[in-house]
Amino acid sequence: MRTDWIKTRQTRYSGYLTVYILVILAILSGVNWLANRYNKSVDTTANKRFSLSDQTDKVVKNLKQDVTITYWDRTDRFPAAKDLLGRYSNLSSKLHVDYMDPFKKPVLARAAGVKSEGTIILASGTKRQEARSLSEEEVTGALIRLLKGGERKVCFVTGSGEHGLDETGSRGYSKVKDLLGKNNYTTETISLLQKAEVPKDCTVLVVGGPKFDYPQPEVNAIKTYVEAGGRALLLVDPPLQLGRDTIADNPALTALLTGWGVTPQKDLVLDTSGVGQLFGLGPEVPLVTSYESQAIVRDMKEMATAFALPRSLDVKNGDKTSVDKLFSTTSSSFATNNLNSSRIALDPAKDKKGPFVLGAAGTYNSGGAPGTQGRFVVVGSSDWIANYILGFQGNRDLFLNMMNWLSSDEDLISIRPKEPEDRRLNLNRTQMSTIRTVSQFIIPIIIIIGGVLVWWRRR
Repeated sequence: MRTDWIKTRQTRYSGYLTVYILVILAILSGVNWLANRYNKSVDTTANKRFSLSDQTDKVVKNLKQDVTITYWDRTDRFPAAKDLLGRYSNLSSKLHVDYMDPFKKPVLARAAGVKSEGTIILASGTKRQEARSLSEEEVTGALIRLLKGGERKVCFVTGSGEHGLDETGSRGYSKVKDLLGKNNYTTETISLLQKAEVPKDCTVLVVGGPKFDYPQPEVNAIKTYVEAGGRALLLVDPPLQLGRDTIADNPALTALLTGWGVTPQKDLVLDTSGVGQLFGLGPEVPLVTSYESQAIVRDMKEMATAFALPRSLDVKNGDKTSVDKLFSTTSSSFATNNLNSSRIALDPAKDKKGPFVLGAAGTYNSGGAPGTQGRFVVVGSSDWIANYILGFQGNRDLFLNMMNWLSSDEDLISIRPKEPEDRRLNLNRTQMSTIRTVSQFIIPIIIIIGGVLVWWRRR
């Protein structure tokens, strides 16, 4: 009888144990399936170094067709690639990532046109694009080129002292050219002095800070282009007269912008808040942190942009235009009419107090379909995208947002991949001496004194 009871209890316990094991295995299997199906991670770094940008997130999640990313490299280099490309595949079930070793599969590598290690090929249907390097900026740029197709050309007006597109100096636009190239734009310089007509293949026309007056035929060409449905970015500097470095009033171009509802004022906006000093900037480079709700700046609420030597803009709707403010300076800014002196001296009795509008965007109603309306963006500074300041916080994002809005690619407007942050600690001689004294003398002395006190109390 007792033996039967023991067997019954053992059987019952064995059943319990079996059920427990099965439940645990089921839970582990479910967790493993969920982890593979919904791969989530938390990025706790200060600059979100291991998170994809808003733009990448938007582009990948909005995929309408399947896209395959194939990474060709040695097998031992796959983990580094998976660290980035795995984040892409987690965003959408329509994006697939394959890892191929060209040395193990030479036939496939030759068929794919792989010529070097680390090649990244994106394909969708019969279309393909190649990313230049294993970085978010390059991979997302290749993905955009793959999806958009076609050519988007940006034409920069030249011949009147504008910023040089190929100039690599501090005031040149060579970095702008590189940035546009990475985002599926081709660039070209055109002269409206030789032929007063904007080429029909120009997707966007850029007027980059002319120093000399535009003659009326040149202005008429810009007017005709935009009012016929063209797109233009106009960067107009204040008419400064600083020694040999002078900027003309450009009355014909100013009159055109005024007719569209954007009047550039003859002033220089200065920021007296002192916030710019934290970034090594003076009052002649106002910081902007106040943005409106227009599509270009809608996603830039948490970013600062810097504008060197800007002028203010008076904005209102025109007869056939609808104009929106984009961004303004802080209330600590002033606008001075003293444009003939390099010495900055504010006169509170005469100078106007901010905030001031520095950028505006508008559409020209040409009477056609909504997609054929002309678009224009006006900014009261041309230096803000020059080589020396393009990399400042949100400047590059703001510029690309403008280009995407002008080219009717609103779906690409967002924050771009971040540049690697320089987090080095730079110490001067005094700080180094202090650290050395504390680490080599003060801390050891405190430890010795503490040890002596403990010994004394225990003796």
